[in-house]
This record gives sequence, structure tokens and C-alpha cells, in this order.
Amino acid sequence: MESSSSKLDKGYAPILALLGVQAFFGSLPVFGKVVLKVIPAFALVGFRVGITALALFAFLRFKNELALADKRDYLRFFGLSFFAVTFNQLFFITGLSLTKASNTSLLAVTIPLFTLGIGAAIGAEKLRKRKIFGIVLAAIGVILLIDPRNASFSSETTLGDFLIILNSLCYGIYIAFSKELITRNGALRSVAWVFIFASIFVVPLGVYSLLQVDIYAVEAKIWLAVLYIGVVATLLPYLFNAWALARVNPSTVAVFVYLQPLIGFVLAVFLLGEPVGFVVIIAGILIFTGVFLATKKFRQSETEILHLT
Repeated sequence: MESSSSKLDKGYAPILALLGVQAFFGSLPVFGKVVLKVIPAFALVGFRVGITALALFAFLRFKNELALADKRDYLRFFGLSFFAVTFNQLFFITGLSLTKASNTSLLAVTIPLFTLGIGAAIGAEKLRKRKIFGIVLAAIGVILLIDPRNASFSSETTLGDFLIILNSLCYGIYIAFSKELITRNGALRSVAWVFIFASIFVVPLGVYSLLQVDIYAVEAKIWLAVLYIGVVATLLPYLFNAWALARVNPSTVAVFVYLQPLIGFVLAVFLLGEPVGFVVIIAGILIFTGVFLATKKFRQSETEILHLT
């Protein structure tokens, strides 16, 4: 008989963690747009990666838990860092500066599709009908919620849109390939080494980019926004994401991306007093139904595997 804490760890706790991830990530475009008016994209990426890497390195070093048991995992994390952070962050932040926020939200529907496809190709996922149906249903809900008419896929945003798609591909590769590593080494240590390796390339690039800015003229509120992005919109969601990934399938993690725009609309209702339209209600039902179907199926499959082992 499983304890209640064990059931929570396998069931609701990862779901709550993934909801937190989307809430944190969902705030990034808003704060990112504010910061990018003053600080170049590469510099912002450097701050995001540098703050996270430094915080995790200091914490694990203090606890003497930084070293990896399997020396070969250092090389694996080095390779994974390019897709998890280096390429991922550079493509996203640069793409965000070259396209509309609505374009970014629409193109995010490709993340679970990439993750599912890559996971199936490497044998980490099984293409079950309910899983595919749930992902497609949630994607339709996102498209309905955002309304493609609000997006603007023109020659002016082509490069930015392409970079956002590449960002989705990188994130899908990271999610699909990282589960075993994170399960073996733990979320905290895994995220730490991913960011430490990424900082080797990203931070110097960010420093060079920052030389173009008169940092003394940057307002305090911009630096506070940078700190928020580094801690709340980067460090926390990556940790929560990794912790959940060790407990659920990769595409379960990816499908929660579809909740980001819905969370944004809900916040707008409560914080800004915006009205809730019929389309928003239908879109919300589709998204939640799709995520539920996909998540329910994954959890059933994982329970069977756990019993067999």
C-alpha cells in the first residue's frame, strides 16, 4: 500500500509544480519586453543564465552536493546545456525582440508536438491516440484563445518567428532527452550543471553586448525587472520543471505550455478587470480538457511501469 505522500509525489505534486512553471514562464514576455527596450537581447540572456548559474553553484557548493557520481554525466549535461539554455534562451529572447507577443504565444503550440515526436523517435514516448488527441485539442484551444487574427506573420516578423520555432524545437529536445539524467542526479544538481555549462558561452556574450549600453543611465526598475526575470522567470521554473520531469513523461511536461496564455487571460480578468467572453470560456474548456486527457493517460502508463519494476 502506497503512502499518501508517495501518491502525492507521483500524482498531484508534479501537476502543481508544472502549473507553477507556466505561471512563472508566462510572466517572462511581459517583463522581457520592458527590459528589451533598454538592454540588448544577448545581455538579458546573459543575466538570466548568470544569475541562475551563480545561485545554484553557490548553494550546492555550500552544501557540498555539486559533484556528479557518474563522471560521464558532465559531458552529457554539457551537450544538453546547448538545447536547454544556450540555444533555447538566445533563440527565444532574440525572437521575442523581433516579433509580436501574440506570434510567440501561437508558435508555442509546437513545443508539445516537437517533444512528442522526438520522444517517440528515441523510444521515450509511445504514440497513443488519447495522448495525441489531448495535445491537439489543447492546441486548438490555445489558437482559439489567442485568435490568429491578432498575430502578424509578415516579412517584418519572419526572422523572429523562425527563431521562436527553433526555440520550441530546442526545448522539445531538452525535455525529451533529459528525463533519465535528471532522475539520476536530481533536479537541483541537474539544472545547476546545465546552467553552469551554458554560462561559459552565454555570460561573456552578454557582457560584450552590455558594453553597448550606458548602464548608469538604466533605471532601477529595469534592474529589478532583470532580477525578477533571473530568479522568478528562470531559476524557479527550471527547477520546478526538472523536478516534475523526473516524475512524469516528457510530453506531460511539454503539454502544460498550453496553459500559459490561459493563465495570462485569467490574470488579466482579476488584475485588470477585463471581461470574460464566450470564446475565452470555450478555449479554456478545450485547453483544460486536452491537458487532462494527455496527463491522465501518461500517469496511467507510468503507474503500470512502476508496478512492473
